[in-house]
Amino acid sequence: GIEYIDSYVFNMVEHIRFNSTVGRYVGYTEHGVKNAEAWNSDAGILGQEQAQLESYCKHNAANHYSAILDKT
Repeated sequence: GIEYIDSYVFNMVEHIRFNSTVGRYVGYTEHGVKNAEAWNSDAGILGQEQAQLESYCKHNAANHYSAILDKT
């Protein structure tokens, strides 16, 4: 399977991360935890992240896998 991770980093500190395997945001700082709570309760924001997994990750993974098979 494919795992999509979207991290938000400021001043080299990760504040919040979306992980497609978990299906929600996780906050790592006080600010990140507050945003995670808000974003996890917004179906539209969660839907956008899941759409990235479907449209970008899975599409490109299929292309790369095809290219690898063509070379073997």
